[in-house]
Amino acid sequence: MPTYDYECQACKHQWEEFQSIKAKPIKKCPECGKNKAQRLISGGGAILFKGSGFYITDYRSDSYKQGASADAKTGSDSKPADSKPTESKPSDSSSKTSSE
Repeated sequence: MPTYDYECQACKHQWEEFQSIKAKPIKKCPECGKNKAQRLISGGGAILFKGSGFYITDYRSDSYKQGASADAKTGSDSKPADSKPTESKPSDSSSKTSSE
C-alpha cells in the first residue's frame, strides 16, 4: 500500500497517510478539523534508475575488489599483452563415410 502526502488548504498542515490505492482521498484535516485537505502529488519513494545502467558488480565489497585486482595483476603477468589467440584450421581430409 502506498503512502500519500496531504496538505490542508486552511491551516497548511502537512502529513502522510498509508492508504490503499482504491481508498478515496481524505478530506478532513487532523489538525484543524476542516474539510480542506488535498492529496499532494509527490515523487514517490521508489528507486529510480537513471544513466547507462547498474550492475551487481557496482556494489561489491572492498575485500572482493582487492581480491579481484590481485587476480587481475597475476593473470596479466603470465600473458603477453600483444599476443593473439591462435586459430585452428580444419584439415582438408576428403574422407567419406559410407553407410552401407
